[in-house]
Amino acid sequence: MKRLLKLAALVGAFIGSVYTADACTNFIVTRGASTDGSNMVTYAADSHGLYGTLYQYIPGKYTEWMDVTEWDTGRYIGKIKQVPVTYRTLGNSNEHSLFITETTFGGRHELEDPNGGIDYGSLIYITLQRAKTAREAIAIIVDLANTYGYASSGESFSIVDTEEAWIMELIGKGPNDKGIVWVARRIPDGYVSGHANQARITTFPWNDPENCLYAPDVADVARKFGWYEGSNEDFSFADAYAPLDFGAMRGCEARVWAFFRTVAADMDQYEDYAMGHNPANRMPLWVKPVEKVSPKLLMDCMRDHYEGTKMDMTTDIGAGGEGCPYRWRPMYFEVDGVEYCNERATATQQTAFWLVGQARPGKTGILWFGTDDAATSPLTPIYVTSTEVPECLKEGNGTMLKYSDTSMFWITNRVAQFAYLRYNVVGKAVRQNIDAWENTMIDMVNEFDQELAGLNQKKARKMATEFSVENAQLLFHFWEGLDEYLMVKYIDGNVKGEDEKGFIDNGNGKDIPGVIEMPGYSENWKRAVAADKGEILKVVK
Repeated sequence: MKRLLKLAALVGAFIGSVYTADACTNFIVTRGASTDGSNMVTYAADSHGLYGTLYQYIPGKYTEWMDVTEWDTGRYIGKIKQVPVTYRTLGNSNEHSLFITETTFGGRHELEDPNGGIDYGSLIYITLQRAKTAREAIAIIVDLANTYGYASSGESFSIVDTEEAWIMELIGKGPNDKGIVWVARRIPDGYVSGHANQARITTFPWNDPENCLYAPDVADVARKFGWYEGSNEDFSFADAYAPLDFGAMRGCEARVWAFFRTVAADMDQYEDYAMGHNPANRMPLWVKPVEKVSPKLLMDCMRDHYEGTKMDMTTDIGAGGEGCPYRWRPMYFEVDGVEYCNERATATQQTAFWLVGQARPGKTGILWFGTDDAATSPLTPIYVTSTEVPECLKEGNGTMLKYSDTSMFWITNRVAQFAYLRYNVVGKAVRQNIDAWENTMIDMVNEFDQELAGLNQKKARKMATEFSVENAQLLFHFWEGLDEYLMVKYIDGNVKGEDEKGFIDNGNGKDIPGVIEMPGYSENWKRAVAADKGEILKVVK
């Protein structure tokens, strides 16, 4: 009852007053670096064509073979051998609190195999069906790719369980050599790491199996193609298979830098690297945070637009008159023969779904799940043992080509599209509601964990499912109401006044606004317009 009252209060009142490449991003926080002792990982599935939904796999009757369909395109690839025992999965997690996420770095195109029998997405979701731990997952990924051939380009995987957190990077061997070359590094406890569409493992220890695993021929393939000539000890995976260029630093590594500089000290020394100006000043693979990272802070790190840096997307003329930190694609444009870039920040408009995974020792894992842009959408907690997917997140409830008025993806997109138009006021209101929801849910999860403690597995699973489904549906209705509220309050570039009772009317009983503000445009925008069209727009007295 206490939980229901808290949620009723939140949903009943919006905190809205202005007065008060596809490409992906992963951040990783180890147990010793987190405030609650959990290993955490983030993922933003950023694709202009991908729909935001919560996948699930339910173990069924055993069959000898299973079909493989390419995750990105839906293309049928072939069949692979099934295994007798599989585990239930929800999104990028399974019932054993194993999380696997990814970012694509592409790398050397010569190493792609068009006849490969398993793609990177299938590697993730099939491995989650078969592995309990991160080390098991690494072994299964290698076995599947080497057995059936790898159908994708270079990938970085985050692989996290309750005890360990790993980065695994892999790429094919080419069309004439089945399998992958790869290296996996365990992130030291007490540190954070990340990757964002650029290979990040350079040199690595060749005799430390507790913390580093790799393919025996990982350097030999690079030698074969003429990309490396030195000793094993000096071999750099990233330099051999995904050499840096401006785009890799500015569009990819900069996102990791933004995360690092939020939680760790002295990261501004790598600013020139993040901006794509100094590849020699490479960032470390992991850093130690100044203070332990909370789940909420990690959620908010996924909402970054380089605020407070030279690349701040809210301050230049590209932000328009309302400080909008978004630049529509393509990322590059040319003016008078000179090429320029639009920033690619962590929070981006083309996100299909995003998550923060918590692998919690001694407790059931939590998949904090959201749809669309992380900066304008809230996360809702899904216990990884849940046996049901909320209706608003189910596969088949809408598509990228079909609107559904019961879909979380479409309601979060509706709110985001309005926020993009007037980000400095509407975006601020959306963020206030996000924070209110997530802070409330974090408290409720802590309380609910105590209710689950001591219950038998069947009862705990049932209660966790109910908790996850009910709150996800409640969030959906919360966001429906927010969508309506924002339209009423901010229509036509105005801002209607509010007090503790709601919108202020003029006292005549006709529902006519009594206070309407017109905030106008930012100072940067005014000056830019004056410089561009001042002689035409100047008021003559």
